[in-house]
Amino acid sequence: MTLFAIPFPNIDPTAFSIGPVSVKWYGLAYAAGLLLGWLYVRRMLRTERLWNGGLAPFPEAKADDLLLFMTIGVVVGGRLGEVLFYQPGYFLANPLEIFATRSGGMSFHGGFVGSILAIWFFSRRNAVNVRTTLDLCAAATPIGLFFGRITNFINAELWGKHTDVPWAMVFPGAGPLPRHPSQLYEAALEGAVLFLILAWLVWRTDALKRPGLVAGAFTAGYGIARSFCELFREADPSPWAQAVGISPGTLYSLPMIVIGIYLIWQARSAPAAKA
Repeated sequence: MTLFAIPFPNIDPTAFSIGPVSVKWYGLAYAAGLLLGWLYVRRMLRTERLWNGGLAPFPEAKADDLLLFMTIGVVVGGRLGEVLFYQPGYFLANPLEIFATRSGGMSFHGGFVGSILAIWFFSRRNAVNVRTTLDLCAAATPIGLFFGRITNFINAELWGKHTDVPWAMVFPGAGPLPRHPSQLYEAALEGAVLFLILAWLVWRTDALKRPGLVAGAFTAGYGIARSFCELFREADPSPWAQAVGISPGTLYSLPMIVIGIYLIWQARSAPAAKA
């Protein structure tokens, strides 16, 4: 079985070094996702036809503040999500490890919650409809998800289950048997495919004129994509998921599907109104 596995392309997790400072692909992925997402949000804000009356919900320059809020929300929420959702026992015994983020250990679902709180604070501070801000950020989020999953692959982490499919790989540290490259499945579905679906909604259907529609489509779409990919991914340890007998990725994604469908229903039921 192993004879037919595709060799894993051992890529150094360190992208480059400047003197004693090493820059990891992990950090670059976060930076690329946030910066490209920021540029995409600015593009949507300056495109008048996307908005009711041709008026964006806030000036393009305010996207700089939104980037700062989102960065804090993603990083703090992502780390706390890893602590609370996946390894509460370990971090309770080793509290200083909570701050050791250079080697990874970030939860999407934690970052998702942190982002929502950041968007809420930004919207209150700038007197903006929170659902409209959610729509803007949701449309851009798959960019970061794509780069993040590619980095998971580079780091040979979050690998898939054992399989004999022709594209299976033997991952370093995962034993001798070939596995699904589930990180690439997630990069494709949670990143590229979800981005294209949301882009179609934004640029072809005037979805931003109905606050909450794009956010709902992202939330439900991610939940569906993640739950599907969990069928091929080795389950992460989590005391909460073990208690109900499903993978943690599925456990935390199922509520997203329900919430997303509700947001879509609300947005489509309400008349298009100014953001």
